[in-house]
Amino acid sequence: MTVFFCGVDGGGTSCRARITNEQGQILGEAQTGSANILLGEKQAMSSIQEAISKAAMQASIQALSSLSVGLALAGAEQKSAWHCFMGLAHPYQHLTLNTDGYGACMGAFKGENGAVVISGTGSVGVFIHNGKQLVIGGREFPISDQGSGAVMGLRLIQETLLAYDGMRPSTPLSEHVLEHFGRNLDAIVSWSKTAKPCDYGQFSPKIFELALQQDELAIALLKGSAQDIERLILTLAKKGATQIALMGSIGERIVAWLSPATQCLLVQPKADAMAGALLMARGDHNLYPFSR
Repeated sequence: MTVFFCGVDGGGTSCRARITNEQGQILGEAQTGSANILLGEKQAMSSIQEAISKAAMQASIQALSSLSVGLALAGAEQKSAWHCFMGLAHPYQHLTLNTDGYGACMGAFKGENGAVVISGTGSVGVFIHNGKQLVIGGREFPISDQGSGAVMGLRLIQETLLAYDGMRPSTPLSEHVLEHFGRNLDAIVSWSKTAKPCDYGQFSPKIFELALQQDELAIALLKGSAQDIERLILTLAKKGATQIALMGSIGERIVAWLSPATQCLLVQPKADAMAGALLMARGDHNLYPFSR
């Protein structure tokens, strides 16, 4: 049977799958919803299987048992979630699971030594050196993930409530949030009881947009997130990382808000997290993600 390789990058907002042949030629690629296993292993598996099936259709692959799959997923650092997910049934020939940060670091440096800071819906710092990985942060929202879209969105909601009560100046950004909820504070409170990280992260595009228009609150939020991301970058440098890539939907847009000294520490990633997951699918890269 011909073997195909599939790399999956799954975060709090989206799940992306890429299929290649043995020569590395991309045959299919697809995207679906959240694949953070801490938000539900079965829900994550459903998103993953949907993305893989769509990519397989593009690649004209009918036998999913021909796929060796590498999974780089948010939440995989939590030991019980990792074991629960790996206990689920699947149709693939082989399955390897590590964190989305590990996959991103593998992709950024094509399996060689290096470090990444991921800032998307969540955040984490990962340093791979001679086959060993060091992880900082990334213990999930709301207790961790500083510098992420989720934490930035949470801070925005908090500041919006302060503005409503007259404890800080209102700005177009805080007014945008109030309008989003129909200026109904009970609606905000009710929403917060079940809101997921991606629900908080949905406000990040508007924060970046209004910061360019000199919105005081938007600027303060981006400065705070930049400081959080700088802390991750500088800590990895202190741990011995000599090349650090900043990745993720927030990370890619916040570089200009970092200090010049921190910007000088950054390098461009060679490839993305799906490329890293494909390396996992091809080899024995199944380090336990909860071994920090």
